[in-house]
Amino acid sequence: MSEAQYKNQKFQNTLRAGALFISMLALMLGLGYTLLGFTGLLWAGAFGLITLGMSTRVSSQMIMRFHGGRPLHPQQAPQLSRLLQQLAQRAGLPATPKLYYVPNNSLNAFATGSKKDPAIAITHGLLSTMDLRGLSGILAHEISHIRNNDLQLKSMVKLFSRYTRFFSLFGQILLFINLPLFFMGEATVSWMAIALLLLAPTLVTLMVQAFSRSREYDADLEAARLTGDPNALADALETLDYYNKGGWLARFQSPRGIKVPTILSSHPKIKDRVKRLRELAPRFVPRFDWASWQPTRWQMI
Repeated sequence: MSEAQYKNQKFQNTLRAGALFISMLALMLGLGYTLLGFTGLLWAGAFGLITLGMSTRVSSQMIMRFHGGRPLHPQQAPQLSRLLQQLAQRAGLPATPKLYYVPNNSLNAFATGSKKDPAIAITHGLLSTMDLRGLSGILAHEISHIRNNDLQLKSMVKLFSRYTRFFSLFGQILLFINLPLFFMGEATVSWMAIALLLLAPTLVTLMVQAFSRSREYDADLEAARLTGDPNALADALETLDYYNKGGWLARFQSPRGIKVPTILSSHPKIKDRVKRLRELAPRFVPRFDWASWQPTRWQMI
């Protein structure tokens, strides 16, 4: 993939994420202004910044303990550690993320922390199912989240969601106060303000999900650039989708099962992500020669 094509795709992804982020910020400040005027606007902004600063101070080790993870030392998974170190160097991270093993049979991996204190967790199910090539795509994807500061951005986005739920409580109180006043012909609070307060959580939820989907596409692009092998991540995603849906047994389930609309999902559809990655594949040259890597063994875990 040429540098111009990469920058163009990166710019489009960043532009979408920035637009969503500004919309959420404007909504939050607007809610503060609706309640207390200019003073409410200032308080909403101040509380958001203070809480964000506190949330980013939580250590990655503490978060991993919460999920039941334990450190995965290089001696236990030397090839995986070597792979992670190379990907982190290519991404320009100041520190190689710490690996954590989660004794869970689900197929999952997630990143936490910051660029200075990064960590990536991998479940037992993922290690038992995925080969090293597939893991390279998954690790590159999680490293991309760390590199792009997505973890900090997601913390801020979650704060917006919490604040809007808090504001909606005032909207409900104002609604109960407004109805009797309306029927008595007295002066009432603006119905537009009440509607905004009540609908805010729903609007922010839709924005949060759109923001998350945008960051996933961006991380996929960065992962393809780090490995030079978009098909590695595409194959891994298809494997994750297959097993997490129940494998071949899922083929016999009723087609009437409830499906979550894309607009309410925090991740894009797997088929859409795979399609994008397959289309990118001809533009890249794989950066790993897997024939030179020794077979992986996880029995030591």
